[in-house]
Formats: sequence, C-alpha cells, structure tokens
Amino acid sequence: MAEQHSEKKMSRRRFIRNSGYVAGGLVGGGIIGGLIGANMNDEQEGTNTQGEHQGTSYLQAPLYFTNPEMFAVLVAASERIFPSDDNGPGADELGVAYYIDHSLAGSWGNNAREYMQGPFFPGSNFQGYQSPLKRHEVFDTGIKALQKVANEKHDKNFPDLEGEQQDAILTSFQNDEVELKGVTSKTFFNILRAATIEGVYADPAYGGNINMEGWKMKNYPGHQMSYYDKIESDEFMEIEPQALHSYTK
Repeated sequence: MAEQHSEKKMSRRRFIRNSGYVAGGLVGGGIIGGLIGANMNDEQEGTNTQGEHQGTSYLQAPLYFTNPEMFAVLVAASERIFPSDDNGPGADELGVAYYIDHSLAGSWGNNAREYMQGPFFPGSNFQGYQSPLKRHEVFDTGIKALQKVANEKHDKNFPDLEGEQQDAILTSFQNDEVELKGVTSKTFFNILRAATIEGVYADPAYGGNINMEGWKMKNYPGHQMSYYDKIESDEFMEIEPQALHSYTK
C-alpha cells in the first residue's frame, strides 16, 4: 500500500509539473504537441537523469537525427536564417537546431493531430502545406537536397560553404527553384524558417533560446509569476527574464 501511495504521489507531481510547462509555453507551430510528449517520454525512460550525471543536459542532445552530417546541415541552414550579429547570438549559439530536432521527434514532426489523407492539391497562401509527407519526412527530403545542391554546385558539403553560397542555395529553395519529391522546396524552406524563429524565442525548456538570450535581445521578461509589485509603476522597468525552469547551457 505504501509503495502504491508513493507512485500515485510521484505521478501527480510529474503531471502538475508537466501541466505547468503546457500552461506557460508558447502555443503555435506545434511547439506544445511536438515537444512535451518527447520530453516526457525521455524523462520517464531516464534520459534526463543520465544526461545530468554526465554533465550534459538532454535538451542539447539530438533525439531525431542519427546522422551527424545531416544535423550539421540543419545547424548551418538555421544559422543563415537567423545569423549572429551586433544584436546578439544566432541560431547556432541559441541551440535552435536542437529545438527543431526535438520537435521532429515528437507529435509535431509526425503530424499526429492533423488530417493527412489525400487528395493533395497546391494550397493557397492561407493554408498549411499540402503534401503526403509528414514534417519529419519534409525535413529529411529538404536537408538531403541542401547537401546535394551544395555538392553539385561547389563540390563541398553545405556546412563547409561560405555564407553567401549558403544564402544563394537557401534562396533558390525559397523561390521554389529546386525540385523535390513529395513536397516543394518553397514549402520546406517556409517550415524551416518558421521553426527557426520559434526556436529562437521559445522557452528554453524546448531546447532552443539557450540562457534566454533570444528573450534578452527583445527585453522580453519570459514567464513571470506575477507583476503585482510592478504594474502600477509609471516608469519603464527592465525585468530579468524567467524561464519555465532553470535550464542553462
């Protein structure tokens, strides 16, 4: 009986904590559906504990990509979409590739809550992408194509190209000039760009926005418990951002 009571308490504690993640996290682009499930599964299987013992957070470990070369392409492409500059760090330093990787490993990457039956016709600008491919398959196809175009045009892998060369290839995808199977290159680019921006500004609990640097560039306070002691102030106040948990790189 004591063991059963303990298990119930732990389950309830885990449920309340994870529910807090959902309530406080960004909603959009599949952030909640794609990441909460993946992170909860990893924690229940002991991945989180193992990572902490090794001194490396599970948030900075690929869950979907098993090929380091393909993951490197994702890192390089997201960095060109959101590069570092005088305003602050870029996608690479912010861990955006891990955010996207974790999204692809979850329900967002598998279109778990979406209708995926045909027929598939080109949609309007106000519709989602029209393709029989799931998002993780779209990324597989698109990233392999980025590497292939780089090899064919420059005889180098995409991450090894100069920034301007990478930009030219990404622009050709954006302009729908590259033929892909099952999805348009423009659709892949649009999903990649949207996921990159999400990774910059999502709560660090989801793998990106390391040390809340994305928020700091926008002076965004994050998830504050309350503003009761500040809301009546007539002066602008700079508030130290607060994440869903105290994860730092």
